[in-house]
Amino acid sequence: MSKVIKQMQMDALKRDFNGVRDMVLLNIVGLDAITENQLRLGLRKKGIRLQLVKNSLARRVFRDMGLSVLADTDAKAEKKRWTGATTVAWGGNSIAELSKELEPIVKKHEKKMKVKTAVADGQEVPFATALKMPTKAEALGRVVMLALAPASRVAAQIIGPASQVCGQIKGIKDSKKDEATAEAPPAA
Repeated sequence: MSKVIKQMQMDALKRDFNGVRDMVLLNIVGLDAITENQLRLGLRKKGIRLQLVKNSLARRVFRDMGLSVLADTDAKAEKKRWTGATTVAWGGNSIAELSKELEPIVKKHEKKMKVKTAVADGQEVPFATALKMPTKAEALGRVVMLALAPASRVAAQIIGPASQVCGQIKGIKDSKKDEATAEAPPAA
């Protein structure tokens, strides 16, 4: 392959992966064309794309994009990661959503699909860890909950004693009513 063609392919990969920081690298071998097409169409409806990449070009592109973790110096990890066919899956709102969508598919076709690694915000993480990560909505919910927690504690501490005082006042009021009805002579 000529340098011009390689450069064109690398430019196309840079365009496709521009801004992508969450992805899963898969090895898909032996899946028939119809099944793979149905798989791709089903994932595309969920906003997830699959693309088969040439390992050497993908390594260069990811290094240029600042995803140097995918082209790191650990020879064993790099050999495992970039051996065989590599399909990159990306899309969805987060690495957790992407991983959760891919997990049942990988389990269904476990003889023909293997997960190589996952990348969350440019950092390599094991696929099992990516499955446990919160989705974007869950993470935002946790942040909001943590921001509101101190205020709710303060409100509870203010309301707590006040409700006790109100309960005691009501108890006194009810006991005075009971005393008043007990002291009143019965109407004849």
